[in-house]
Amino acid sequence: MTEEIIIAGFGGQGVLSLGQILCYGGVIEDKEVSWMPSYGPEMRGGTANCITIISDSKISSPIISKFDTLIALNQPSLDKFENSVKPGGLLIYEASTILNPPKRTDIEILPVEAANEAAKLKNTRVMNMVVLGAYLKKKPIISFDTALEALKKVLPERYHHLIPLNKQAIEKGMELAEKTANVNYQS
Repeated sequence: MTEEIIIAGFGGQGVLSLGQILCYGGVIEDKEVSWMPSYGPEMRGGTANCITIISDSKISSPIISKFDTLIALNQPSLDKFENSVKPGGLLIYEASTILNPPKRTDIEILPVEAANEAAKLKNTRVMNMVVLGAYLKKKPIISFDTALEALKKVLPERYHHLIPLNKQAIEKGMELAEKTANVNYQS
């Protein structure tokens, strides 16, 4: 098993931490991992993405241009990376804010209203955890329990009181992925 993912959005959306959680989870489960962030000089509002690879075998290079999965948290990221998903791959996008949904018919597309769900949980910062839950429901490359353990490593200790809320957000994302029908895939 090798899963090559690109996670992209604006700075402040939890793009990099989402990739870190997946990688820490991979390490906990004794897998090979690679995490390569890319971001502009802005702290919030600039573009950010990370290439995350999790594999049962050695990873030859962290630099890739085609991905098994794209997680797009904003329109510019969807526009930039939609064509980088391998045929048969998975594209998860934040449906509350993306106005022009993906058009491809050779991949699985999962719209997730993560921002709306995070608002319902009264903390918009857990939007990335809703997306993580949806992703793990579609591709359980690490277990739910491992994701929570990895969250403890990524989240600074002063925020550990928010772990139950993050857990709730991941569960909500899993629930949404189960309910949401695939919108385009014609295999």
